[in-house]
Amino acid sequence: MNEKNLLDDIASKSIDELTDLAGKIIKNLENENNLENASEDYIKLTKINKIIEKKFQKNFKEISNKTNSKIKEIKLNKNAKKTK
Repeated sequence: MNEKNLLDDIASKSIDELTDLAGKIIKNLENENNLENASEDYIKLTKINKIIEKKFQKNFKEISNKTNSKIKEIKLNKNAKKTK
């Protein structure tokens, strides 16, 4: 599996799945004695971290937009009731 397919597969996982995967890689890194093998795992871990961060930012933006929409709707309803 090439790197692009691996990243696509990782990016399609949920935040919980990515967190579990990162935990497994961290355990492997803690037990690794050969720095050559550790560097590949570390690079993979940093890529997973970036993907998790992007997913959090996307979720935050979606939540913020929904909240702002609900606030605007409440204000409109409140103003509509005042004018009646």
